[in-house]
This record gives sequence, C-alpha cells and structure tokens, in this order.
Amino acid sequence: MTPGDQAGPGPQAVRSALEVLTMGRIGVDVYPLQVGVSLREVSTFGKYLGGSASNVAVAAARHGRRSAVITRTGQDPFGEFLHDALRGFGVDDRFVTAVPGLPTPVTFCEIFPPDDFPLYFYRLPKAPDLEIRADELDMDAVRDADIFWVTGTGLSQEPSREATLAALRARGRRGITVLDLDYRPMFWSSREEAHRFMQEALPLVTVAVGNLDECETAVGVRDPHAAALALHDAGVELAVVKQGPAGVLASDRTREVEVPPVPVEVVNGLGAGDAFGGGLCHALLSGWDLERAMRFCNAAGAIVAGRLACADAMPTTDEVEAELGETIRA
Repeated sequence: MTPGDQAGPGPQAVRSALEVLTMGRIGVDVYPLQVGVSLREVSTFGKYLGGSASNVAVAAARHGRRSAVITRTGQDPFGEFLHDALRGFGVDDRFVTAVPGLPTPVTFCEIFPPDDFPLYFYRLPKAPDLEIRADELDMDAVRDADIFWVTGTGLSQEPSREATLAALRARGRRGITVLDLDYRPMFWSSREEAHRFMQEALPLVTVAVGNLDECETAVGVRDPHAAALALHDAGVELAVVKQGPAGVLASDRTREVEVPPVPVEVVNGLGAGDAFGGGLCHALLSGWDLERAMRFCNAAGAIVAGRLACADAMPTTDEVEAELGETIRA
C-alpha cells in the first residue's frame, strides 16, 4: 500500500528482501487473564496484536523470515499500538496504513479449555483492513516476495475483495502463492457467497490451507481426501487440510501424507492455526518434504495452543524443534 509516515527501509530494499508477504486482517486482541470465566465476570485483560494475516507474518518472523503485512488500521491509538507491535516482532509495517473515520478492530474472547473459545469481533461500521484498495498496492512487492499469503476473509467485502484478486492476478502464481481459506461466517452474507469467491481465487494460487469446514465451503466436500483432490482440480498444487484431533493431511498431487496432532494441554486454541501458517511458510522456504513440514507445523500450532496469546505466543524455530524432540521421545 502507499507508504505512510511509519515507513522503514526503502522500497527497493523491501522488494529484494521479503520472504513472506501477507495480506489481510489486523486488530487488537483483548483476552481475559482469567481462564474459565465469562466476560461478564472478567476483571483483567491483556492486549495483543491479532488478525490472521498479521499473526502469520509474526509467526514467520519468529522463524527468522523477513516478513511484512499489507493491511489497514484506524487512525487511533490502537492503530499506533499495532505498528509498535509489528515492529517489535520484526515485521515490516510499511504497507500498514490508516483509514480516517474507521476504528481499529478489537476482538474479545472467552477461554474455556480445552475446546471452547467464543470470539466477539468489534469491526463496525467496517474494519479498516477491508478497505485495502487495488490501486494502492505495491504490485512489485507482491510479485517479488518468495511467499505471498492471502485469506478468505479478504474476499468477503469490497474493496478488499478486488484488491486481493488483483494482487493474485498480478502475481500470476509466481513462487509460492497461498490462500488461507479462513472462513468465518460472521464476515459473509452466506456460505454460498464465500464459495463463489473462493472458487474465483483458487486457480490463482499454488497452495491452499484450511480446516474441514473451510474446505467444504471452498470446494463443496468435507472428506479430507476428497477435499484435497477438489483443491487440486481447482488448480492448487499443495493442499493442506487440517482435521483437528485427526491431525493434518497434505497432498502435492504426487504424494499424500497424514500426520497426527501433537498432544498439548490446551490453554487457548486461538492462534494455533496462524502458528501453523508461519511454520508452513518456513517449511516451504526451507524445501522440506511434506511429512517433515507437517510435523513442524503441527508442533508450532500445539505450542501456541498451550499459551494464552496469539502473536505474542508464536514460537521460535528452536522451540518447535525442541517440542518435536519431546514428542518423539514420548
């Protein structure tokens, strides 16, 4: 996007250096510091950077990858906090700009381990990250990044929808181009609408990642093996289907692997998928085989599931490798 006052190194340096460029949501996560308590009764909260695309950029940076995010905030103190947080995590924030008149989104959650984490999104009258516009994108940066990562939520409203599709068209499936299916019903008028625009985006990407519900939304089938085949039929080279307690299935047309989840005592399941995404970026850039990549991604997700926050909880490579070692020994 058009660089703002917070610009860092020059554009040419960014274009030659970016390994991971994500595009999509950002916001402030306000999480209760009391576990197992309704928001009605919570008295203390923690404030964290959030939003799937931004979390993935942070997760990739934790693995030493040069990353940036394309997104928009409100012109307010929460927006300034997000710039500070991104920089603190080592994520380039030059493509993060403010939208006057719209507040930075805030998301609350409740934490009822092991599997109940209700989310409450405050993105009205409209989230600034849905105001990303095609004519403001730095298409050279989009084309030149080793990995370009977009999300299903970015397709949910205009002008973000056209900006996302325009960026994918400009990139032309260069390098590793990822669609995180990221289907959240509250952001769409219907599942059918989400299906329509995901079908438009899938032929423009080389990798698709999603859970069973997201895959069903995108390609109309829920069985993981059938979903992987349907994603391939749509043009995707690498299909990653997350199956919750059943682990993850990955298929690259020539080989299909299934990897079990890493056991973890869940504190907060939110953010685990974004840790998986950052791990996937690191694994793909490292050229690992499918099984090693999926084991690494699962371990990264498990570590975050065992922690309270999302972005702040993203593990380093050494932490993931240590977790994998513990899992093997167990």
